[in-house]
Amino acid sequence: MSNPGWITKACAALLFCVTAGIASPAQTTAPAPPPTFTFTLLYNFCSQPNCSDGEAPFAGLVQGTDGNLYGTTSAGGSLTGQCYPYSCGTVFAITPGGTLIMLHTFDGTDGSSPQAGLIQAADGNFYGTTVGGGSNSRGTVFKMTPSGALTTLYNFCSQGGEYCTDGDEPYAGLVQGVDKNFYGTTSSGGTNNRGTVFKVTASGALTTLYSFCSQSGCTDGEGPVAGLVLGTDGIFYGTASGGQHGDGVVFSITEGGTLTTLHNFDGSDGWGYIAGLVQGADGNLYGTTYYGGLHTYGTAFKITLGGALTTLYNFCSKTDCADGASPASALILGTDGNFYGTTEFGGIYNFCEFRCGTIFKITPDGLTTLYSFNGTDGEGPLSEALAQDTNGTLYGTTYFGGANVFYGTVFSLGVGLGPFVETNPAAGKVGATIGILGTNLTGATSVTFNGTQTAFRVASPSFLEAKVPSGATTGTVEVQLPGGALSSNVPFIVLR
Repeated sequence: MSNPGWITKACAALLFCVTAGIASPAQTTAPAPPPTFTFTLLYNFCSQPNCSDGEAPFAGLVQGTDGNLYGTTSAGGSLTGQCYPYSCGTVFAITPGGTLIMLHTFDGTDGSSPQAGLIQAADGNFYGTTVGGGSNSRGTVFKMTPSGALTTLYNFCSQGGEYCTDGDEPYAGLVQGVDKNFYGTTSSGGTNNRGTVFKVTASGALTTLYSFCSQSGCTDGEGPVAGLVLGTDGIFYGTASGGQHGDGVVFSITEGGTLTTLHNFDGSDGWGYIAGLVQGADGNLYGTTYYGGLHTYGTAFKITLGGALTTLYNFCSKTDCADGASPASALILGTDGNFYGTTEFGGIYNFCEFRCGTIFKITPDGLTTLYSFNGTDGEGPLSEALAQDTNGTLYGTTYFGGANVFYGTVFSLGVGLGPFVETNPAAGKVGATIGILGTNLTGATSVTFNGTQTAFRVASPSFLEAKVPSGATTGTVEVQLPGGALSSNVPFIVLR
C-alpha cells in the first residue's frame, strides 16, 4: 500500500538535513518566550507503561461541547488486537488544564493509525478516519460518542475493483456539509488508484464523488493527503499532489462531484506536500506548501476562489531558518483576523536534528515567529497542529519531543486573544437548531444572529443551543453575558 504522508516526511527530513546548513553553536539555555505569549506544556505522551496513553499525535485538537479538547494519536494505546505486539493508536480527551482522558484504543479491526483529527458534528458525536485497519486493512470512517463508544461506519476497499474503487488510506479528516453528510479524501484508490473525494452519511453509506488522475497527465491532481474545507459559497476546496507541473494543485469540488482545478503550483510558488486550506474573513483561501518558494523550504499563500494565487511568505528567509521551515500544518484563522500555523523544522534551537519547529503568525505586514520548540517541550508539529479554543488560547500537538523524547506533546500558547463563541455547524436554515460553543455561558441573557434575537437554551457552561430566527441574515452570532458580549469567530451563514 502507498503511504504518501510518511514518505513525504522521510524525504523532507533528509532534504532538510542535507541542504539546510544550520550547524550553529548549540543553545544551552532556552530563553523565555516574549512576555505577551504564554507557552504551557500540558502533556507528555508515553507517560504510562507501554505508551498506553498514546504516542505520536499526527493531528491537532478540536474543542468539544463539554469544554474539553479531543484528538488522536497515530500510535500507542493498549497492546491488544491485530496490532499486537505493537499498537494501533488512540482517541483521547484533554482538559484545558492538561488532564488526559483515554477514550479508545484501536485494535486493528476497528481501524489503526489515525492521522487526522476529529470533528464534532451537529448530533454531538465525533467523526474521524483511520489510515489502516478495518475489515479490509485499508482504513475506516468511524463515529465516537463523547464517552468513547466507537462505531465503524465504513471500511474502505469494500467495493472491490483493481484499485479499491471506493478509496484507500484516508489520511485526512472529515468536514460536514450543509446537507449533514460528511466529505473527505483518500490518498489512493479510486478508478485510477490516485485517490478520491468521497461523501459518507452518518449511517455509513459511502459515495465516491471523484477519482483523481482522471485527466491526462494527472493535471487534475493526485494523492490528496489533506482534507476539504467548506467555503461560504457551499463549495468544497482542497489540495492535492500532481497537476500540470507535478508540483501540486488547489481545486474546488461541488457536493455533486464536479471538480475544477483552480491553480497548478510550479515550484516557484510552492510544491510537494500541500496542507489543507482555510477561508479568511475576506472570502479568500489561505494555505501553506511544504517545499518550494524562494528558499525551497515552503510558502504561505493566498488564493481567490477564482484561482489567483499570491505568495505571502517564503520560509527560511532568516539565518539558519530561524523563522521556520517546511510548514506541514494548515493555517487557522484567529479571532484577531490573523492566521496562525506551525512549521515542522527550523526555529532558533538546534537541540533537534533539523531544529525543532515553530509557531508563527501571519498578518498583512508579514510573518512573526511566536515560539520556537526546543525538543523538551515538543518537536515537529505536523498536520492540523493548532486550534483556537473559545477561551482565546491556541492549543496543539507535536509529533516528537517532550519529556519522553520520541513520543510527542500537547501544548497551549496564549497570544493575548480574548474569548469568543463558535457555532456548530457554521451554516443553517431559518428554524434550525444551532449549537454554540463558548466559555462560562451559564449567565447568558440573549443570543442574536446578525442582530436578530432568538430563543436559546443553556445546556452547560460551555454549550448552548439556539434557533436560527426568522429574518436572520448571514453575519455574526452574539451571546450577551453579564460581563459583556461574546461574538462568533466567523460569520454564520444563513441558508435559504
